[in-house]
Formats: sequence, structure tokens, C-alpha cells
Amino acid sequence: MAHVDPRLKAFGRLLDIMDDLREKCPWDREQTLESIRHLTIEETYELSDAILEDDKPEIAKELGDLMLHIVFYSKIGSETNDFDITTVLNGICEKLIRRHPHIYGDVNAEDAETVKRNWEQIKQAESKGVKSVLSGVPNSMPSLVKAMRMQDKAAQVGFDWPNKELVWDKVEEELQEYKEATGKEKPGEFGDLLFSLVNYARWQDINPDDALELTNKKFKQRFEAIESHAKKLDIQLESMSLEEMEAVWQNAKG
Repeated sequence: MAHVDPRLKAFGRLLDIMDDLREKCPWDREQTLESIRHLTIEETYELSDAILEDDKPEIAKELGDLMLHIVFYSKIGSETNDFDITTVLNGICEKLIRRHPHIYGDVNAEDAETVKRNWEQIKQAESKGVKSVLSGVPNSMPSLVKAMRMQDKAAQVGFDWPNKELVWDKVEEELQEYKEATGKEKPGEFGDLLFSLVNYARWQDINPDDALELTNKKFKQRFEAIESHAKKLDIQLESMSLEEMEAVWQNAKG
């Protein structure tokens, strides 16, 4: 008997289970593309959490959940003859081949920046110039990530600062403008400041969303230490002075 690639066997098993669930399970049967959309977003965030925690078993679990969603969407699409899993997989395979001419063609690309630049140029050519360079950035993407992706895409076609020193000058300029802003001007100026900080992070090869999440985690851990301290003393958090809280906070920093 010919050897069956275990990856193909596992994927085929998932497809068979999805067929069974769609036919026999009342909940799975009534789902639509729209009804599972928010669940997909939730699963994506759970994967993100696992990656940030560097929890390899949890990453594998969450990847499985996302794989289920891809198969689920494809099954629903097949029932209306709009698309199926074959369409989905062949589509991404063809895209990867087109977007990697340095692998599957005769284009030279010796570094990652050249690869990224070629990718954007090919993407623009595929859209026949109809779409904006920024059209691939989803409107519903979180604002911090969206800012980074728009800046990155603009940079790939040459719209960028010549050096990081000028980028930091822009940060200081926006900070000064925010300080001088009044009333209704402040939100817009604060947005400009955030946008310039995201751009500086990009120049420093820092993902601003990851950086902010690291700070969120530190804040959560240290604030929970204050809560634990209050509970240990059997007192209400509100009864602690700011000085007491600060002392516990500093201790939690280690």
C-alpha cells in the first residue's frame, strides 16, 4: 500500500468531520459566513495571546481552531457554489507563486526589503492600477496596526523619510503641536502624535502593537499585585493611599 502523507490524511479527516457536522449538527448546520465572523476574530486574538505568551501547545491548539474556521467558511461557500476548499487553496498557491518570482521565476531578490517591494509592485500590477496601494489594509483593522501597515505599504513605493532622525524630529514636532492645541483640536493632534510614534517604531523594527501589549501585561501584573496585597491585608483597595499602592507597584517591578 502506498504511503499516505500524514499531513494530507489529517487534513482530509478535518474535511470529513466538517461534512458530518454540517449535515448532522443543528448548530453547525445553521451557521453562515456572517454568523461565525466574530468567532474567527476571537480565535485570532486567542492565537495572538498564545504567541505573546510563547505557549507552543496553546499556539498549536489555536491554529487548529483557525484551520477549522477556514474549512467551515469553505464548506459554506461550496453549498452555494461560490467557492470551496480547493478554490481557496489553489488561489493562495497561485498567489504565492506569482508574488515570489525570485523563487519561481528569473527575478533576483537578495534581501527581504527587495522581496517586500516586489510583492507590492506585483500586487499593484495585478489590480491593473485600479486599487490604491493602501487598499489591502482592512478598514476594520485595529487603528494601531492599521497605521503601521499603511506606513509600511507607502514606504514600499518610496513614500518614506530618508532617515530615522527626521522621523524623530516629526515626533517632537507633533508633540509640540499637541501641547499647543486646544479644545476640539486635541484629539486630532494626539492622533498625529500617535501616528508619528508608530512610524518611528517601524524605523526601529519595533511592532508598536506588540510593544503596547507588553506594557499592558506589565501594568496588569503590577496592578494585580496591588489587589493581592489589599486582599492579604483584608482591606478595600480604595482605602489604600497612593503612596502605599506605589510601594507595592515598585516591589512588583522586581
